[in-house]
Amino acid sequence: QVQLVESGGGLVQAGGSLRLSCAASGRTFSRYAMGWFRQAPGKEREFVSAISGSGGLTTYTDSVKGRFTISRDNAKNTVYLQMNSLKPEDTAVYYCAATQYGNVRHTEGYDYWGQGTQVTVSS
Repeated sequence: QVQLVESGGGLVQAGGSLRLSCAASGRTFSRYAMGWFRQAPGKEREFVSAISGSGGLTTYTDSVKGRFTISRDNAKNTVYLQMNSLKPEDTAVYYCAATQYGNVRHTEGYDYWGQGTQVTVSS
């Protein structure tokens, strides 16, 4: 069982930055690929970024490439999402998730989810 707790959301002006953190419980954190998803009001949850267990592989959705950076610290059981040059369309609840074997770009591929953290970008 893995428990995930996100933090770092908030209100920021367009062009600003935020860093989200996701702290995981358990001693097998490095065995899990970690993903970030987001869900805006009235929309489906969508993939943002994912990172392999070792941190050596990362992937992003096209709309955040060059602006967001995913990273992880396995010694701290934490995954991060650095978000720069934020836009109003980035406004959403951001969720982190963990998977050992699933497709990292799809919600169905994940076994564990956090409760989410709100990110609001004002224009």
